[in-house]
Amino acid sequence: MKSLLTPAILLVAVAALLHTGLIAPSAAVIGYAFYGAWIAGLLLAWRFHSSRIFFALLVLFLAQQAVSYFSAGHVSANGPGRTALAAVGLLLPLNFVLLSLHREKGFTFSTVAPPALLLFVESVVVAVLCRPDSLAAAPRALHHSLAPAPLPFATMLALAAAAGVLLIRFLLFHKPVESGFLWALAASSLALRFGGVGRIPATYFATAAFILAGSIVETSYLLAYHDELTTLPSRRAFHDALLRLAPPYSIAMVDIDHFKRCNDTYGHDAGDQVLRLVASRLARVSGGGHAYRCGGEEFAIIFPGKTASDVLDHLEQLRADIAASAFRLRGAERRQEARGPDRRSQRQRGRVQTGHAIRELSRAAASSEISVTASIGVATATRENSTAAEVIQAADKALYRAKAAGRNRIETASTPRRRVRAKTASIA
Repeated sequence: MKSLLTPAILLVAVAALLHTGLIAPSAAVIGYAFYGAWIAGLLLAWRFHSSRIFFALLVLFLAQQAVSYFSAGHVSANGPGRTALAAVGLLLPLNFVLLSLHREKGFTFSTVAPPALLLFVESVVVAVLCRPDSLAAAPRALHHSLAPAPLPFATMLALAAAAGVLLIRFLLFHKPVESGFLWALAASSLALRFGGVGRIPATYFATAAFILAGSIVETSYLLAYHDELTTLPSRRAFHDALLRLAPPYSIAMVDIDHFKRCNDTYGHDAGDQVLRLVASRLARVSGGGHAYRCGGEEFAIIFPGKTASDVLDHLEQLRADIAASAFRLRGAERRQEARGPDRRSQRQRGRVQTGHAIRELSRAAASSEISVTASIGVATATRENSTAAEVIQAADKALYRAKAAGRNRIETASTPRRRVRAKTASIA
């Protein structure tokens, strides 16, 4: 939720400072802020291959320039500035939604050509609509729909609908880019609401550019400190957390039993599903534990302020939860299907034999249920001179004892535990 709330807090802070009179930045300062955030965002987008943010910044720049140019510093009731304001209010949310739906593919010609062509066509349309003679020749109904105060109903509806779509996409995918689109649209909406030109709208446009640039930094942080497959914090986050620990604390090392056998039997896609299944259980560990993926099928859990005796019940509950979990694999891979002369001979017989062979193949490729188990080793740092590396090493040794003793059990660094008898899983 930090990706969603941080831009919101920034926007609220900017609004509070502007409308309470605590700050009154000059036009030059606001201009430098807008162009600085815009150029920095473009460079970051190019460096991190984020074509969606790159074009979102271009959309924002063209919107600000169109309103500023055609209004000539003042938006009248029926002038070209009001037309530009209404047109931008319709096109900006539309472009943000299209860019959000667009799949990120970096900067290739096939990727950048369509949005670049769309922006060019939209710019021409806005320029034609905002010509004074075109405005005078426009039908009265169109003229009225473009210029009610403070914003046309169609513009407000487009902004609200786009905000709803972007919010839904963030809740579905939890990506900082989706949050950046949402709050940049909110800041741009405020800029349009306050006339599109002047000190306050220019500040909101600068805030929108800063939010889009910040979403790239947030995405980079997410990739660096979170595992993309399981969404758990990664090894780097684990090592950072170790630096902040003070005794007493406990570290549990978790390893999925026979994970290589799972990959060899069912394929790597099934292995990825196993990792996500176990990670989802680790993310819900009780007792104040924080789970991390250290690499491969190995995970770690940190329990700040807890000893091994304090966390054993929570780890036992976690172990049992993993052992009781299962998922259904749809369609076995071809490596599992029966091969040999029996299949070929069956296919060469009559319709009855053919139908029998098809039924046999269907049963061979039927859904199979996969369950997994995990072995856990836990160690505690109770002395002030205990280092995190020593605690991890002790937890690893306890983990090896758990595997040597039959897997699907917990061992502590101090004393071996009695083996936990659990239902044998299909691949454990």
